Amino acid sequence: MTVKPQWLRVKAPQWERVGNVKEILRDLALNTVCEEASCPNIGECFNAGTATFLIMGPACTRACPYCDIDFEKKPQPLDPTEPERLAQAVKRLKLNHVVITSVNRDDLPDGGASQFVQCIQAVRSAMPDTTIEVLIPDLCGNWQALETILAARPEVLNHNTETVKRLYRKVRPQGNYDRTLELLRRSRELAPEVYTKSGIMLGLGETDEEVREAMQDLRAVGCDLLTVGQYLQPTPKHLNVENFVPPEQFDAWREFGESLGFLQVVASPLTRSSYHAEQVRELMKLYPRH
Repeated sequence: MTVKPQWLRVKAPQWERVGNVKEILRDLALNTVCEEASCPNIGECFNAGTATFLIMGPACTRACPYCDIDFEKKPQPLDPTEPERLAQAVKRLKLNHVVITSVNRDDLPDGGASQFVQCIQAVRSAMPDTTIEVLIPDLCGNWQALETILAARPEVLNHNTETVKRLYRKVRPQGNYDRTLELLRRSRELAPEVYTKSGIMLGLGETDEEVREAMQDLRAVGCDLLTVGQYLQPTPKHLNVENFVPPEQFDAWREFGESLGFLQVVASPLTRSSYHAEQVRELMKLYPRH
């Protein structure tokens, strides 16, 4: 395993605040991607009183070799109480912005779209001023399911690209690069008032030209917001890190993305798809959608 450079050190969290968030999550029997996917920013986000909720999990129906979410357990039936429990957590944490994501549920006819809708509606009822971001799977290309989610009008529709087209078979063997772009294109077409977002990881063997092409492809389908971060190997059984990208190169990718017309590009070694997601509230004031 490649030795991590100095710039990937994470600031130690204030465990009192972290413990409070964890206590609420345990009390309401909720999962977070922060914990399930071993996110390096868990301390910072929990200290800030934020979390990315992982619904319909924690077992995933796909086995992406970069991801630390469990795929060996059998997915369970959907829990009808989950949306209300999630809404109560948002209320107890007093979140201004909430990110709701899920494992892949390819076993469900709609990929879990109905559960996303139930969660959006429950949060809206409990916290009407909270903005909602959904980070969704590709739904196996079920565009009716996508339309169902968009009809609930989350403020942000996020779907991660993860890597460049050439590496899809290696990194996302059950995914499809063109399907990801099509999902984002259709989201812009179906709900132009909803901000679209995606994210990519670096350090898996991609070239600079391939990264440029991926960013250009995302802008071509109207993607508004982009995150760019460093891939970190969760365990020895996962994909190896091919290279560590220095902070100044992330700055260059941010500038390139802004030159393409993204409303926001968050790029740094520790950036993840939901990192500083609450900043979208300010962007909505600067670039209102009606």
